[in-house]
Amino acid sequence: MAQAKVILAYSGGLDTSCILKWLLDKKYEVICYMANVGQDEDFDVARNKALKIGASKVVIDDLRETFVQDYVWPAIQAGLLYESRYLLGTSLARPCITVGLVKCAKENNAQYISHGATGKGNDQVRFELSCYSLWPEVKIIAPWRIPEFTEKFQGRQDLLKYASENGIPVSVTPKAPWSMDANLMHISYESGILENPENEPPSDLYQMTKDPKEAPNETYPIEINFKAGLPVYLKTRENKIINKPLEIFEFLNSIGGEYGIGRIDIVENRFIGLKSRGVYETPGGYILHAAHTDLEVFCLDKEVYRVKQNLRDRLSDYVYNGFWFSPEGQYVSKCISLAEETVNGTVKVKLYKGNVFIVGRSSDISLYNQDLVSMDKHAHFTPADATGFINIQALRLKEYHRFQQQVQKQK
Repeated sequence: MAQAKVILAYSGGLDTSCILKWLLDKKYEVICYMANVGQDEDFDVARNKALKIGASKVVIDDLRETFVQDYVWPAIQAGLLYESRYLLGTSLARPCITVGLVKCAKENNAQYISHGATGKGNDQVRFELSCYSLWPEVKIIAPWRIPEFTEKFQGRQDLLKYASENGIPVSVTPKAPWSMDANLMHISYESGILENPENEPPSDLYQMTKDPKEAPNETYPIEINFKAGLPVYLKTRENKIINKPLEIFEFLNSIGGEYGIGRIDIVENRFIGLKSRGVYETPGGYILHAAHTDLEVFCLDKEVYRVKQNLRDRLSDYVYNGFWFSPEGQYVSKCISLAEETVNGTVKVKLYKGNVFIVGRSSDISLYNQDLVSMDKHAHFTPADATGFINIQALRLKEYHRFQQQVQKQK
């Protein structure tokens, strides 16, 4: 009888390497799937490690272009921002990776998909809901929720012992006292010494961005052009035009990192109900978010913008919670795309020591009417009309004052 096949979302680290061996001990045939979403990883070393442990095959999938164009760009267009602060770097990568996982499973006639996400986190939800949306018949093996596995492995020390007993190569480099997840959009840091929300992150934690104090002393100007809310091209200080999505994002990550852009340290609400502390670096994403937000206000009708912001918050929750492929997520995304059709133009920004300064914007179509808003001419605005406008607005306030006096008399 043929062995059941499992596609394991493999990182090459201690956890998934031990999970690989554990699945092999359970008599599964295991194919390791590694998605390249821009993390700093030696994929050849990881491939050889997985094969040495016993994987029948290792698939390395370069998803960088699709990650930027199909996930990061729509997130910028929608202005996604979870709880008004987090730009959703990890949340965006998970559905992208899941598409590759499911494709790999179907191509290799696998029945199962497995991952190393913990039982307390968001990623288990994101991976599995995305899997079920794309392939309802899939079977998931989540070792960190299986009692047999969790009784055997309480944490890192148990995993290290298991690795030693089974000849699993372990990095000789001391592990940093926190966990890290990296992709093109960001690097996130959590757990370990960061679990105490009072602890300041150590200065050597950050890998994408310089300390803003050490950033260059001169500003760096950039012009970013958008069409329908999506980045189209940028012009650098050196007047170089960059117009390919991956190259745009890689450049903004590089220059943003040099200028210390995009660091945040927050406590957030996980989907499963726990609060967690996370430290994030999102240099390119932060620059694009700031520029896009400015252009939106410039181009959109006031009330359309406010409706769009409400939809943005809903969609941010959906993406954070793992509902990228849900009907509600797709519906809200289409609504936002409709609003963004007129968000066309160029934004001028200057980077300086951790900050993104908006210094100008232009568009061939906008609701900004310089003649009408000018303080030097009346144009088509009749100043006397403001008197009636104020009187109507004041009517409700005067009535509320009368109401309060009645309340006070009854006390």
